[in-house]
Order: sequence, then C-alpha cells, then structure tokens
Amino acid sequence: MARDYRDRADDSLLTLLGDIPDLVSNLVKAEIDSAKTWIARTSKDAGIGSVWFLVALFFLFWAVPIVLVFAVAGLSSWFPVWLSAIITFGILLVAVLVFALLGILKFRRVLRRENPAQAVATDVRIVKEAGDGR
Repeated sequence: MARDYRDRADDSLLTLLGDIPDLVSNLVKAEIDSAKTWIARTSKDAGIGSVWFLVALFFLFWAVPIVLVFAVAGLSSWFPVWLSAIITFGILLVAVLVFALLGILKFRRVLRRENPAQAVATDVRIVKEAGDGR
C-alpha cells in the first residue's frame, strides 16, 4: 500500500509527539495483520504438504504387496508374471517419489517464509539504525 509522505521538518515537537500513539497503533495493527496472513499461508502450505506425503504413503502401502507378488511370481514363473510385477512396482515407486517430492517442495515454501517474529526483529533493527544515523 503506497502512502504519501510529507516533510515533517517544520512540525513542532509537540505535534510530532502527538503523532506517536497513532504511529505505534498503526504499526501494531500492521504487525498483527502480517501475523494473521503468515499463519494462514503457513498452515495452508503445511496442510497441502501433509496431503502429498499421505498420497505418497498410500502408494507405498500398495507397493509392498507388489514386491511380495514379485517374489512369489518370480520363483514360480520366470518371465511374464515377475516382469509385470517389476514394471508395476517401478511405476508405484516413481509415484511415491513424485508425491514425496511435491510434499518436500511445499514444506520448503513454509520454511522460506518470513514469520512475524522475524518481521518485528527487522523493524527493531531498522529503528535502531535510524536512531544511530543521527
């Protein structure tokens, strides 16, 4: 949100001091809104990432019987049955890897996002730097 800033150099000390409560109130409201947004985005991404991991586990669950069928069919018949079991297992393994990768990518997004505590620390650092510069 763009704001128009005016030159406050000619304002009196009392005028500037009178504006402090509004400025602090606006800053607190902005930080609370930022925290709400961060929580909403983070929980949404964590939920979606969890679903991708559940999908990967679903395919992994069905891959175990395929391995068992492969072992039994491989012992009882040399080519057609076990070859089809290996192909099926390979497809399921690729599906597990793809869905697990999607989950990892979603959780990386969660970890990259700046949380409200980091934003407050950045604000404090900026205020300190501005105070030291004078």
